[in-house]
Amino acid sequence: MTTRILFNEDCPICNAEICHYQKYAKANDIELYFDQLGKADLSVYGVNKDQAAKRLHVISDGKILHGLPAFRAIWTLMPRYKLLAIVTNIPVIREIATFTYDKILAPILYKSHLRRQAKKAKQT
Repeated sequence: MTTRILFNEDCPICNAEICHYQKYAKANDIELYFDQLGKADLSVYGVNKDQAAKRLHVISDGKILHGLPAFRAIWTLMPRYKLLAIVTNIPVIREIATFTYDKILAPILYKSHLRRQAKKAKQT
């Protein structure tokens, strides 16, 4: 089973979380591959740069996942996070967690991404 994770390396929160997963995976011999948004072949994930910046994308068992299912695919592989994967898949909790990620957290992170990009553009 191959799992690839596409993440926005320019987002401090995303990068910190993914760096944690990288260290955990390495320390526990978990086979995960990490693709940075700025360097990856996005066509593999079926997204463009803007779509990729809006949420987490994972390829697991040949399936492209995004949002909460992408997180669950990662957590399922990590013993420390398996319970989180199970709990966030309980129907009522899944709906709340999906809403929270899709409608609150991901949009906030994406807007921050756009501000960082605008600030970078002004500096050049």
